[in-house]
Amino acid sequence: MRQSWTWPSTSAPHEEGLMYNPPSSRFLPALSQSHVPYTEVQLIRADGVVQPLIHIGGSVTVNRGSAVRRTCTVTVPDTSLIPVRPVDQLAIYGARLRILRGIRFPDTTVESVPLGEFRIDSVDGDPDLGPVTINGSGLESIVADDRFITPYSTRGGTAAVTAITGLIQATLPAAVIVNRASDATLGTTTWDTQGDRWAAVQACATAIGAEVYADADGQFIIAELPDIATAPIAWNVDAGEGGVLISANRAYNRDGIYNVVVASGENTEDNVAAVSATAQDDDPTSPTYWAGPFGRVPRFYSSSLLVSNGQCAGAAAKLLRDAVKPSATVSIEAAPNPCLEPGDVIRVTYGNGERELHQIQSFSLDLGLNSTTLETIGGKEDA
Repeated sequence: MRQSWTWPSTSAPHEEGLMYNPPSSRFLPALSQSHVPYTEVQLIRADGVVQPLIHIGGSVTVNRGSAVRRTCTVTVPDTSLIPVRPVDQLAIYGARLRILRGIRFPDTTVESVPLGEFRIDSVDGDPDLGPVTINGSGLESIVADDRFITPYSTRGGTAAVTAITGLIQATLPAAVIVNRASDATLGTTTWDTQGDRWAAVQACATAIGAEVYADADGQFIIAELPDIATAPIAWNVDAGEGGVLISANRAYNRDGIYNVVVASGENTEDNVAAVSATAQDDDPTSPTYWAGPFGRVPRFYSSSLLVSNGQCAGAAAKLLRDAVKPSATVSIEAAPNPCLEPGDVIRVTYGNGERELHQIQSFSLDLGLNSTTLETIGGKEDA
């Protein structure tokens, strides 16, 4: 039988910095052993009907660096999903996919966790022979496509979380918004007709030092990126017998790296004087230390949403985290763990005994037996 699970949850399934809660204590240990993977794909038709999809392949990609954090590809044998007649179009146009992955245990029970909720973007395949390929994107894409028909303004002392919630729920009225960041009042800013709604959401989040994304449950999360130095260890990735590490590859590229961020704001409409703050990589042991051999590489950010030095400091710190951490990356091939989230901190133990802490930037999960590759940022020696 299958473990009962409700979609979506009305509260956060896990605290920021921790991966999705495993269904039971036996779930994570089983990932390092030979096991039978379980995957489930549900089609939520535009008319509200939910039906399971038999699938023969696919994958889910999760990337913190993308505006739309989750995307998917699913291959199915059912050629009736290619929309031809009006009834077919009703099933697909505006439809969504729910995808889950887990383990089928020897006692026949199944434990699984969600990999995301996706808007169906395209369907194609041979109408006679198949197979059919379905491509989908996370719920951020629905907000991004809903550009402003009329100007939108934060005039009147709008709080950041209130603005973010209103912007998202104007497009998706039933969307669940979970805030884990410190709120603040925004300065007056107006987005014109045809403006990008999702860009406005992200700008409001940056003003409080946070980011916004749709998580595996299809909820919209407002949160800061966890600090690799203080965040709990989400998963141990060990080499050798009983471990889940298959291989690793280190890389370095300084393109797009900044080690100093100056954030500023000036808002004449609110009669607020110019404010600013600077954040810099001030760790002498960091390879991008602002006063070290890497050199000083500043980035400048200005927004009328920022109306205090404290807000500028939060925005600068957020942008610095984004700009510094990708300087050193490691690609880790490991057994697939569907509980992981971008921002999770993992401890990697190599075959020579060396240990490092890494923060997950992106990964892709196959809907089959293949391993997963974790792209990480901010590698740090773990004593």
